[in-house]
Amino acid sequence: MLEGAKSMGAGAATIASAGAAVGIGNVFSSLIHSVARNPSLAKQLFGYAILGFALTEAIALFALMMAFLISSVFRSKKESGSFIK
Repeated sequence: MLEGAKSMGAGAATIASAGAAVGIGNVFSSLIHSVARNPSLAKQLFGYAILGFALTEAIALFALMMAFLISSVFRSKKESGSFIK
C-alpha cells in the first residue's frame, strides 16, 4: 500500500514538468513576437527571455527533486536494510 502511494506521489510531482514546458514555450513565443514588433530591442529582449527560461526551468528541477525525494526518502522498514528489531 505504501509503495502505491509513493508511486502516485512521485508521478504527481512530475506533472509540473509539463507546466514548465508550456512556460518555456510561452517565454520564447513572446520573444519572437516582441522582436517582430521592435527588432531594435532584440538584444535586450533576449536577455529577458533567458532569465525567464532559467526561472521556468528551475520550477521543473524543483519538481524533479520532489519526485526523487518522494520515491527515495519515504521507504518502508523492509526496504531500509535495518536489521535492528
